[in-house]
Amino acid sequence: MGTREPEFNEQFLPYVCLGDSINMDVGDYTVTARIAHDDTPDKPDERDCGFWPSLDPNAAGFIGAGNGWRKRFDQQQAKAESVMAAWKNDEWFYCGIILSVSIDETELTDHAASLWGIEANYPDSKNSYLSQVANELLSEALGAAKLERERLCAIVCESAA
Repeated sequence: MGTREPEFNEQFLPYVCLGDSINMDVGDYTVTARIAHDDTPDKPDERDCGFWPSLDPNAAGFIGAGNGWRKRFDQQQAKAESVMAAWKNDEWFYCGIILSVSIDETELTDHAASLWGIEANYPDSKNSYLSQVANELLSEALGAAKLERERLCAIVCESAA
């Protein structure tokens, strides 16, 4: 039976703001996952080539053939328009999840791991994906922190000698 990977017990809220964070302790380490603004200026329909629904089978947004195609198209069109309207009203944004790691009050790294281009406060979303991303980045962040700890210890030991 394998050991269970650590996970954040705390979750990001269903509505988040820039700078919101969650924390957890793993052994000597305190890991913080925070929300940062993704400053890429692309609109949602510029980031996703299949954002707008299409009846063209060669288009990325093709809704598929078969019965009910008009209803499916109308539903997808209404959803895309709603998402764009919410974007234009600053109701949701793209963010990055950045993990930092410290020991006691000493920050080992303020950017141990990150993932960008994540939708925050996306319409009809509860932001649960933000916490999932933080958990997926956790082992990478801990690995970076351990390397930084070893590097700092080597400097201290070298200067003491």
